[in-house]
Amino acid sequence: MKQKLVMIGNGMAGVAFVEQLLKLNPNKYDITIIGAEPHPNYNRIMLSSVLAGDAELKDIVLNDWDWYHDNQIMLHTGHTVTGIDTVYKKVDTDQGLQIEYDELVLATGSLPFMLPLPGADKEGVIAFRDIRDCNTMIETSKKYKKAVVIGGGLLGLEAARGLLNLNMEVSVVHIFQHLMERQLDPTGSKMLQEQLEGQGMKFLLEKQSDSILGKKRVAGLKFKDGTEVEADLVVMAVGIKPNVQLARVSGIEVNRGIVVNDFMQTSVPGIYSLGECAEHRGIVYGLVAPLYEQGAILAKKLAGSETAGYAGSVLSTKLKVSGVQVFSAGRFTDEPGTKALRVQDDLSGIYKKVVFQEGKVVGAVLFGDTSDSSKLFSLIRSGESFSGREREVLFGAEGSGGSGGSSTTDLVEAMNGNEIVCGCNGVTKDTIVEAITEKGCVSLGEIKACTKASGSCGGCKPLVEEVLALTLGADNVQKVQEGICGCTLLSRDEVVEAITSMKLTTSKEVMHVLEWKNPEGCSKCRPALNYYLGMLFPEDHEDELESRFVNERNHANIQKDGTFSVVPRIYGGVTTPEELQRIADVAKKYDVPLVKITGGQRIDLLGVKKDDLPNVWKDLDMPSGYAYGKALRTVKTCVGNTFCRFGTQDAIGMGIAMEKKFERLNTPAKVKLAVSGCPRNCAEATIKDLGVVAIDGGWEIYVGGNGGTRVRAADLLTKVKTEDEVLEWTGAYLQYYRETANFNERTAEWLQRIGLPRIKDALSLQSEREALVGRIEKTLDLMKDPWQQILENEDLRKAFDSLTAASPDASAGGADNRAQGALVEKPPTD
Repeated sequence: MKQKLVMIGNGMAGVAFVEQLLKLNPNKYDITIIGAEPHPNYNRIMLSSVLAGDAELKDIVLNDWDWYHDNQIMLHTGHTVTGIDTVYKKVDTDQGLQIEYDELVLATGSLPFMLPLPGADKEGVIAFRDIRDCNTMIETSKKYKKAVVIGGGLLGLEAARGLLNLNMEVSVVHIFQHLMERQLDPTGSKMLQEQLEGQGMKFLLEKQSDSILGKKRVAGLKFKDGTEVEADLVVMAVGIKPNVQLARVSGIEVNRGIVVNDFMQTSVPGIYSLGECAEHRGIVYGLVAPLYEQGAILAKKLAGSETAGYAGSVLSTKLKVSGVQVFSAGRFTDEPGTKALRVQDDLSGIYKKVVFQEGKVVGAVLFGDTSDSSKLFSLIRSGESFSGREREVLFGAEGSGGSGGSSTTDLVEAMNGNEIVCGCNGVTKDTIVEAITEKGCVSLGEIKACTKASGSCGGCKPLVEEVLALTLGADNVQKVQEGICGCTLLSRDEVVEAITSMKLTTSKEVMHVLEWKNPEGCSKCRPALNYYLGMLFPEDHEDELESRFVNERNHANIQKDGTFSVVPRIYGGVTTPEELQRIADVAKKYDVPLVKITGGQRIDLLGVKKDDLPNVWKDLDMPSGYAYGKALRTVKTCVGNTFCRFGTQDAIGMGIAMEKKFERLNTPAKVKLAVSGCPRNCAEATIKDLGVVAIDGGWEIYVGGNGGTRVRAADLLTKVKTEDEVLEWTGAYLQYYRETANFNERTAEWLQRIGLPRIKDALSLQSEREALVGRIEKTLDLMKDPWQQILENEDLRKAFDSLTAASPDASAGGADNRAQGALVEKPPTD
């Protein structure tokens, strides 16, 4: 009979331990995991990417709902353990569950440290620790502009970078003279500060916080020296503290953390601890690599395998701070008895420092270029002596100025099997070798799919490739092209070519004929196939509503509370009193909580109930603004020469003509246009997917701009003289984008991938432009407003009602959430 293993905590360290245990002895335990958050296990390191808008929760999930189900793990999310009965071996949760255990693992992690300042309980004072904090910051940025981050360490700077991306004014408060003093020496810290100031951050160093100002909501921060700074949001990122209260009240020995021995055992038999909550030999580790090492030891212990125990970890940190590469390891500060070798290049923003003691490398700092990080960390751990030849470490045996010392091959050969190659996901060299020798992985993509190595930040990719080459032999490594998703190895071009040549007409047919691994597809490929089919065969392909994302299926943007945002089309930002009256009447009739002017010169009705959506659109009697779709969103305009004394052309008329021409056009990703009536560019045309700027006697057309998280100035495509030429070039450009871009690829990414010269060449001939325009007009002739189709067609209305009855969390048909099964308990709401 299996023993009962219960783990409290569903974080990175704990679940990595369970993964190791399942590999070593998969049948020994019935496993139950209890997590306080309503999510499966996700990568907390990547929270800054979520805040910056580069990723969503689904992108940083490490173990999805299916994983728990497939491994027969009982997962209780949204539960907090309130007590442990160490005598009768039971745990109680705040949701009324009582769970028995034979072995108990405490992986409760840490809590953000909140400064006990007067006013710290005000609205708008938060930490930066989990997905909920990210969502709070994102929502706050929509209403407020001034943010203050307390803490100039890694977490604080990542929070600050994310808030900058949300267009907030950000000041970072730090009690010390230098930023990231735990990872950087003063020189590296100063270089980092200069880089971040160039990005727009402001710094208030050597400042001690005194109190939070404001009434109900924060209005500012006061310092001990009497100075103040305004703030609509205060983020405390001053550190973490082990989450030990449960252990303490249960009679388990606690110091700073939960005290454990070399086998991760606590003072109570049958109870173990690991991660940020555990204290080993007086040290509590906050970095992910040591926590994975602890998990590997505990997995061997509980699996019944031999292990020498955990002896502690040499700390190293390799990060990307707001786009700047940083690495530090060991003792990198100047101490008595040490000598340092430094290289500083202010012009390139590169700084390297290696610290020696008695000829051995004991510490290092790298800034701007971290290519030597693996080598230096290996030298710190190996204790190899370079006495009398220290310069070789950075400059090589001949002092050439190149990267000296061991090559990547030498480093990988010298690595122990239990050394971690992928720090983000805790993947060891042995795990990668096992995936190659026992599971038949022969490419980087297969290694990533099997072990998750290189699946997060990608910084370990060279090491993973080297392990692969050394294990298989370089000639046997397959350079496998990654497919459009995990269901196929076929690229976008190969899929499109197959659809065209074989005249495939439905997604099901594509997946069957092209032998998809998953015959149902996934949330990544189903919408892509639906788009490619519609783009190639606009007359024959029937749009597959079940392959649309939830927002597209509802023709409105779902909000965090389950209501929807409705945005009717307002051409060129120009409306009439009658339209405004109609919008106002609808807002009153359906109790719309918020009516907002958008950045795209439209009116957003926020908080509409799902059941009201059909009637809201019917009463509005206006076309959809496609605020939810991969389609033309807006055409932003200034008043041009209609009213402005600087205007040289009719920007309003041009913008309305463009919007009416291309509305309802399906595109690989959302598309935003703008028309400025003069080079002063009030409509911000040069950061749009396509922007038109009026000049004397004509128009300039700019392409590939982006004003979002990755700001990119548009490139000049061409200059034309007439409005008809603007429409012709715009149509040809959009169709070429439709036919050659990857699904979900914005024009800025597409242009950088294929190059502006290729686009110019494709559009240079009048005959080629006319052919492209002919194809786009054929598509446009077939397009109708989606709500009109639903309201007029009873079958479509029934299909809409059926599809939208699914959980709002489901994307592209809901198959992604089929996973919970009998063993996974998912909270009712998120």
